[in-house]
Amino acid sequence: MSDANRTDFTNPSTFILLGIPGLEMAHVWIAIPFCAVYIMAILGNSTILFIVKRQPRLHEPMYYFLCMLAVSDVGLSTAILPKMLANFWFNSREISFNACLTQMYFFHSFSVTDSGIFVAMALDRYVAICHPLRHSTILTNCVVAKIGLAVALRSTVFSLPYPLLARQWPYCRTNIISEPFCSHIAVVILACADTRISNHYGLFVLFCVKGLDVFIIAVSYIQILRAIFRLPTKEARLKTFGTCISHLCAILLFYFPVLFSSLTNRFGQNVALHFRVLMANVYVLMPPMLNPIIYGMRTKEIRDRLLWLFAHKGK
Repeated sequence: MSDANRTDFTNPSTFILLGIPGLEMAHVWIAIPFCAVYIMAILGNSTILFIVKRQPRLHEPMYYFLCMLAVSDVGLSTAILPKMLANFWFNSREISFNACLTQMYFFHSFSVTDSGIFVAMALDRYVAICHPLRHSTILTNCVVAKIGLAVALRSTVFSLPYPLLARQWPYCRTNIISEPFCSHIAVVILACADTRISNHYGLFVLFCVKGLDVFIIAVSYIQILRAIFRLPTKEARLKTFGTCISHLCAILLFYFPVLFSSLTNRFGQNVALHFRVLMANVYVLMPPMLNPIIYGMRTKEIRDRLLWLFAHKGK
């Protein structure tokens, strides 16, 4: 190989996204449910934003955080799905090096944002249940805005090293990414250099950032459960715990696929590649679609407003 050709290959102008290896013949059909899920995610989260905006009695910290989650979920889906659908339906597999790094940044940024919002929502539930008389004075609109800004800044700071580290590595093996989008680990494994710093940083974010979030959420819910069990009647305990069910379901839906996808990409060489890729897609697609359904069905105020809208449309 000549020096000129090697230089071009070491600094690829494009990557090739394979999609789901082994299932290429089914890409057209796989894209149909993916597209349906994406449309439902956009519609569901937009509905949440519309209802909270139009209903003054929903202008409370819990619903502000829910709106932040809706915006982040739409961003997470949009960072991935349009290019994935173009690949599956129109065989548009090429993505420029800079576009790949940009997709990588937004994918990880919105993922960290989701995690931070779940922490904020857990703290809101903790204050509402453990210190109900002080809830309005602790979580004022100003405090909620500062929490939202802190979550956004944190996601920016912790996600920026992903593309910066990936940019510095030479890529002289192949420019084919065995996934339908540019995640950090999928790009870095193509580098022909010692990329331990990238791998270690990815694990740092997984365990020390998202892991810390899980720890804070767990501590919050331990305190919440202690407060619930001290309530005098079974009805009061069930009613109070019911206000947390939707949040707990959304947390489990988010963190389990994150952990599985991150660990199998690094250590699951014996796990079939197409299964790992499908799980990564579940991690990206399902929470943005299901979160509005979970909160819409479990939150009385949102459910009542939805029923009111449908009732008036039918007249």
